Amino acid sequence: MAFTLQPGETAPGFSLPATDGRTYGLEDFSGAETLVVFFTCNHCPYVTGSDEVTRGTVEKYASRGVRFVGINSNSEITHPDDDFDHMVSRMNVHRFPWVYLRDRSQDTARAYGALRTPHFYIFDRDRNLVYTGRGVDSPRDADGITANDLEEALDDITAGRPVRTPLTNPIGCNVKWENQDAHWMPPEACDLV
Repeated sequence: MAFTLQPGETAPGFSLPATDGRTYGLEDFSGAETLVVFFTCNHCPYVTGSDEVTRGTVEKYASRGVRFVGINSNSEITHPDDDFDHMVSRMNVHRFPWVYLRDRSQDTARAYGALRTPHFYIFDRDRNLVYTGRGVDSPRDADGITANDLEEALDDITAGRPVRTPLTNPIGCNVKWENQDAHWMPPEACDLV
C-alpha cells in the first residue's frame, strides 16, 4: 500500500481546530463541488513563496464551487513557528481565503500521506481523489513558475473532464514529524511519480 493517498481513493475524515476558533470536519465542506485539501505551514519558504499564487487560485475557482482547506501538521517541537498561535497570527496578517486547520497529532497527515509543504489533494463531488502533488513547478520563487499543475487539474475537473495528470511530485519542505530529525521522512514515503 502506498504511503500517499492514490487517485480514486476517498478523502479521510478529520476533526481539527481552525484559526477562526471553530473545529471542522470533512462534512463541513459538503457544499463544495470540489474540495482542495493542502498541507502547509507557517515557515517553509516553498509555502511562503507560493501563498499568493495559491490565493489567486482560490479566488479564481471559488465561483466554480471549489473550496480550499489548509492543514498544518508540522511538529512545533521541531519548528516552534508552526504552533497554533503562530497560525492565528499569520491568518490575522495575511487573511488567506481558506480555512486553516491544526493537525497537532499528525494523524491527518498520516491518513493523507502528506509528504511536503505544500502538498495538494483535489477531491471531486464524491470526495474521491482526482489529483495529488505540487501546486506549481517553482513554489519558492513565483517569478520562475512555468507550470501550474493545480490549476490545470482544477480546469479539468470543473469542466467535467478527467484530470490529465493526476499525480505529480510535491515540491517543498518535508513535513516535520514529531520526535524525528527535521529532514526525516517515513521509510515508506517516496516520490509519487
